[in-house]
Amino acid sequence: MSLSPMEVIFMFVGGLGIFLYGIKQMGDGLQAAAGDRLRDILNRMTSNPVRGVIAGILVTVLIQSSSGATAITIGLVSAGFLSLRQAIGVILGANIGTTVTAFIIGLDIGAYSLPILAVGSFMLFFFKANQIVNVGRVLFGFGALFYGLELMGDGVGPLADLEYFQNMMLVMSDNSFLGLAVGIILTVIVQSSSATIAILQNFYANGMVDLQAALPILLGDNIGTTITAVLAALAGSIAAKRAALVHVTFNIIGATIFMILMPLFIVYVGYLEEALSLNKPMTIAFAHGSYNIINTLIHLPFVGALAWLVVKIVPGRDFSEDFTPKHLDPLLLKQSPSIAIQGAQNEVKNLGELVLSTLQDARQYSDKQDAKLFKQIEDKVNVSATLQDAIRAYLLDASKHEISQDDTERVSTLLEVSRILLKVSSQAKNLADQYHHKYENNIQLSDEAKEGLEDLYRHVYESFTMSLETLDVYNPQALDQVIRLSQKSHRIENKLRKEHIKRLSRGECSTDGGSLYVELISNLERIGYNARNITETNLNNASSDDFSDEFTVYD
Repeated sequence: MSLSPMEVIFMFVGGLGIFLYGIKQMGDGLQAAAGDRLRDILNRMTSNPVRGVIAGILVTVLIQSSSGATAITIGLVSAGFLSLRQAIGVILGANIGTTVTAFIIGLDIGAYSLPILAVGSFMLFFFKANQIVNVGRVLFGFGALFYGLELMGDGVGPLADLEYFQNMMLVMSDNSFLGLAVGIILTVIVQSSSATIAILQNFYANGMVDLQAALPILLGDNIGTTITAVLAALAGSIAAKRAALVHVTFNIIGATIFMILMPLFIVYVGYLEEALSLNKPMTIAFAHGSYNIINTLIHLPFVGALAWLVVKIVPGRDFSEDFTPKHLDPLLLKQSPSIAIQGAQNEVKNLGELVLSTLQDARQYSDKQDAKLFKQIEDKVNVSATLQDAIRAYLLDASKHEISQDDTERVSTLLEVSRILLKVSSQAKNLADQYHHKYENNIQLSDEAKEGLEDLYRHVYESFTMSLETLDVYNPQALDQVIRLSQKSHRIENKLRKEHIKRLSRGECSTDGGSLYVELISNLERIGYNARNITETNLNNASSDDFSDEFTVYD
């Protein structure tokens, strides 16, 4: 059956679309079934480069996208969850993990694609249990993937008989660099190396390209997939840019080595195809897997050198580097838990300083919309969460050792203080979000309202700063000062609300502005309450009698 050019285009483009949708559904289903395991995998399995590689493979298999795994890794580096050296291992593993899709395609079970798709659909529509629905998404994506491949194969089949196409493939066979460029451009356009490798498998299966043309395209596909990492890092931190550069460098170096050794690579893949009796798609899958495994093994001993290189190319220092854990020594925890707990206290103070700087940034953002400052606030909140996680894990480990009753109480206190600090970090981000909403919707606040907010912020800031000082000095008088400041903040908040009601009654304040104003003073008041909570928790000598009936402490 001959197809018109329009039918060929429609079948190919439609098949590609169904394939991409199938990959996404399968990845989303696997990711949903995995739950929070992705972050847990990356947190627990990146202590050394080899474990990082394994973590990268697992995460990529779970989400069915090396680009997605790399983007997640870059996000975690930017947020301070992973160091650059840890990220390098994950990125190397992601390149191996992405070959799983090519091997799945090589199974050649397209004839069963529609029944698999149907089973997945039934599970999606006729069941409510999350686990069954997630399995349904995986099966639906699996079936859609193969159905899309079938359509693409049927669409491109007639191209093999076209003299123009045959001549173009001959030129590509004679010029490896042209094939490399085609692979890069195609992957940059499609934004999925899995899709472009699948297209290559279809072309090779239909006799449209030989190994001489296919393998350079394959190398180009691996370089082209780095564009996602580059895009993810453009607005990221310096650490994120370095992680993206690692991904690019890794694939360019690997492709260069294999381009130089291309004749040997062609012989090797041809031998595998014959010796293992591989079908055409599986041959490309083995070539893809071999390239990424060998490339990873080449780079693995040089992770330190790779990190050094990208630091030289992308110089500078991230603020997250200033707030990485400095006092959480696991060796000290075993030798002297009591001294280790003191170190944890210093780390809690470090967390407090980071939260304080986030609050300062939120105040600065209230004066002027600054996208860079807003992004910095988001990054600081993420780094705070990372640091609090590390403190919490360290303190819980400390509690498992034989420690005194005083140290046990101190561990409980530090755990609670670190929790409250993380809450304040989130509230500082809420403050920035509220002002962002103001700018985006062009909401105006009166000068009187701005002055009131500034007065409230000043008292809250002073109260929070004083609460941090109590972490180092056990001074009961500090609690009295913080309480007085908190109560004054509470009186200011009441006064601001009453004045706001008067302005509303006089028609001097818009509905949107009034709503935003109330949210701002409520958020600031919560930060003030938490400053008091920190001091009370730390000094551990205040009773409920210290609080007036009208004063409610919450977080």
